Amino acid sequence: MKLLTRAEEMILLSILRLKDNAYCVPIFDEIQRITQKKWTMGGIYIPLYRLEKNGYVGSHLGQPTAERGGKSKRFYWLTPKGLKSLEAIKKIEKAMWEGLTQVGTD
Repeated sequence: MKLLTRAEEMILLSILRLKDNAYCVPIFDEIQRITQKKWTMGGIYIPLYRLEKNGYVGSHLGQPTAERGGKSKRFYWLTPKGLKSLEAIKKIEKAMWEGLTQVGTD
């Protein structure tokens, strides 16, 4: 199994949280809100493209909207492979943290 990068994991979790409203801008906003860090759109688009190419997410174009100048939004959802990878990474992280009680102390 290929391990996800942290960015890929956050993107998949954001898509899961956003459900039917998972397109680039809300994904970007959700990750920034939770991490309290500045991200670039490229930091979202590049891993998102890779996730779709590798079968972790699927996408479809929504209806064109006037507020976007007639452009469509690309909506994303998790595939079974994407869900399985999140479950695996959660188990790995739990095992890595198990038994650690003090983090960042000398």
